[in-house]
Amino acid sequence: MIKEFDFIRPADLDEALGILAAGDEAFKPLAGGTDIVPGLQQGSHRFAGIKKLVDIHHLPELNTVRETETGISIGAAVSFTAIQHNPLIRKHFPLLAKAVSTIGSVQIRNRATIAGNFVNNAPCADSVPPLLVYDAEIRIRSAGHERKLRLEEFLVKPYRTQLQPDELVTEILLPAQPAGYCGDFYKLGRRRGVAISRITLALLLKMQQETIEDIRIAAGAVTPIGKRFPGLEDFAKGKKTTSDFLKELAQKLGQKVLDTTGLRWSTPYKLPVTQQMFYQLLQGICS
Repeated sequence: MIKEFDFIRPADLDEALGILAAGDEAFKPLAGGTDIVPGLQQGSHRFAGIKKLVDIHHLPELNTVRETETGISIGAAVSFTAIQHNPLIRKHFPLLAKAVSTIGSVQIRNRATIAGNFVNNAPCADSVPPLLVYDAEIRIRSAGHERKLRLEEFLVKPYRTQLQPDELVTEILLPAQPAGYCGDFYKLGRRRGVAISRITLALLLKMQQETIEDIRIAAGAVTPIGKRFPGLEDFAKGKKTTSDFLKELAQKLGQKVLDTTGLRWSTPYKLPVTQQMFYQLLQGICS
C-alpha cells in the first residue's frame, strides 16, 4: 500500500524549480514514475522520506528532441518510446535507439523517461552504456543556477548521483558523431522480454585499414553502475583487428570488470559470458 503524499503539478519549468528551491528532500520530482511508484508500493527505504511528488512529466521544456549546432538535445522527460522511434536518434545514435527498445514492456517504455533511467542510476539502467559511448552531457538547472556535466561524472554509485534536492536534469546533450564509426549494443536478461538486464555492452569502433583508430567501450549491470573503460580503449588503439587480438581484448575486458566488482557469486557465470559477447560484438563490427 502506498502511503499518503501531496501531489503538485507545476504549470511550467520555472514553477517546478521554484518548488524545489528549498532543497527539501521530502519533495521528489516525478516524471514517468516507473521507479518511484513501485518503490513506494514496496516500501523501499530510498523513497521513505518522500512527502510531496512534483509532477514534471507534462512540462513542454522537458519533452522535445531537437538538433543543435553541436548535435542533438533530448529533453529529460522524453519517453523511451519517443526515443526509440525518433528519426534523428535512429539515424545518428542507433545504439541508444536499440537499447531503449529492449527496456521493459511497451507500457513501461510509454511512461519511463530517459533522465529518470540514469537519475535513478540502477546498475541495470539500459540507456547508460550507449549514452556513455556517445559522450553524453547533461544540463542541470535549479532556480538560480545552471550547470553541465559529463554523464560519467554525474553517476556516483548505485542509486546515487550528483543531483542535488533543488535541481532537475533538463536535457541530455549528445555531440554529433564523426563519420566512420560503427557500433552495436548487447543486452542479456533472464528472458527475451520485460527482463531486468544482467549484462549490457555498448561498443563504438572506428577502423582504418583493419587497424583500430578509435574505440569506445561501456558496460552495465555487470558493473556496479554503467562504466566506460578508458584504459582498455587506449590499449586497443592502433592494434590490428586480428581474431587473436580481439580475443585478447575480450579477456582484458573481463579482467577490468573483475577489478571493478571483485569476486562475486555471479562471477563464474557473468564473466565468461561478458567476454564471449564482447568478442562477438567486436567480430561482427570488424568483419
